[in-house]
Amino acid sequence: MRRFRLLVVGNAVSAYGSYLNMVALNVFVYHLTGSALTAGLYMAVRLLTSVASGVVAGSLASRIPRKRLMVGSDLTQATALVLLLLAPSGARVTLLFVLAVIAGACSTVSGVSLRSAVPEIVGADLRTKANSLLATGRSLAMVAGFGSASIIVAQLGYRWAFGFDALSFVVSASVLLSLPIRTEAARETDAPASAAKAEQGGKGERTDGGRRWATLVLLRSMPVVAVMVLVRAADGLGSSSHNVALPIYSDLLDPAHPAAFISQFWATWAIGNIVMQQILSRYTSRTGRSPGERVFALGACVMSAAFILVFSGLPTVLAVAAALVAGMADGLTEVAYVSRLQAAPDAQRARLFGLSASVENLGFGLGMILSGALLEHFSPLQVVGGFHGLAILLCVGFLVLLMRGAVAGRATPAREHGTEEAADDPVPASEGGRA
Repeated sequence: MRRFRLLVVGNAVSAYGSYLNMVALNVFVYHLTGSALTAGLYMAVRLLTSVASGVVAGSLASRIPRKRLMVGSDLTQATALVLLLLAPSGARVTLLFVLAVIAGACSTVSGVSLRSAVPEIVGADLRTKANSLLATGRSLAMVAGFGSASIIVAQLGYRWAFGFDALSFVVSASVLLSLPIRTEAARETDAPASAAKAEQGGKGERTDGGRRWATLVLLRSMPVVAVMVLVRAADGLGSSSHNVALPIYSDLLDPAHPAAFISQFWATWAIGNIVMQQILSRYTSRTGRSPGERVFALGACVMSAAFILVFSGLPTVLAVAAALVAGMADGLTEVAYVSRLQAAPDAQRARLFGLSASVENLGFGLGMILSGALLEHFSPLQVVGGFHGLAILLCVGFLVLLMRGAVAGRATPAREHGTEEAADDPVPASEGGRA
């Protein structure tokens, strides 16, 4: 965990650069072209690249050392930013769209690689604590990145913003390179040639049987994982709705200071997220238990309900309190979800995270488009309530399925023995006079 904490610091620095990048580059595109359409296309290209690269990222992280992928992603983004700084003004628009593709792909590859590598770096028992540390670092980076972006751009200019961004990726890559960590499961060593020849048939059978066993275990868990991924897609829709609706709602609350409520909202959300990560870290350290599927579903319900309350016209103090609850629930569901996917075998884990990244980004992208269109005709509360309400319905359905599965699991032994009383009988079968 000592080494992993250094990795968390490096990842937080990289995340800071990414959040700074989001604000500075989006504003720079509009400043450079004077076209809102071009700025929108830039954001769309970046998001579509993230969606498309999810499955590819999972495949790469299953075949190539994940540490190498993370370092390569950081250095690629740093190089692209330096080239943007050195490019003549006439070539910058083209380079910006190239950078959008690079940023979308590299951030997805790096995220999938890191999430799938956590159990191998710290061990399966500590993965929840490790995920909490990563989430804490990202929350702090988000606050710092969004908070400093406007100051850096206004006071120092875009070149300094891009320079800080590039430097953050170099720092992250340097930290990764300096850490002697293993990011993949240990591979079995090849047997001596003579033994391989003597036992070729038996060894092949054991290998095939082991693969079949691992596949069966994964397929058995896939229905639960599939529903969790679907819920995350619905969460992406909900997240996009409140992201799009926040500026509109903030302007309605205080037209003279339209950014005030947004700042309060995100700062409070981040505090709630960080507080929850501390609670989770202490809980898992004390009990050795990780939040499971039910906690994930309950947390997602609370999170969506809290986001709806934020837009319900409550007094500012209560709305900020709802944002705090939303941040805590968001942090809980994030860790529960990631920890559950990390329970999959290492050979399959990266592909699951790649698929998850694509689905989440697709949900968020579709939600951005739909929310923007719906907000032309409906109030922020109606749009946010509709999207987050859908997420709540899915979570409730997921909870019902989990409860039915638990009841069926408890009833199965009883049916196998004929009656419920037989299942509770403490007498072993060998002593019970079975015919």
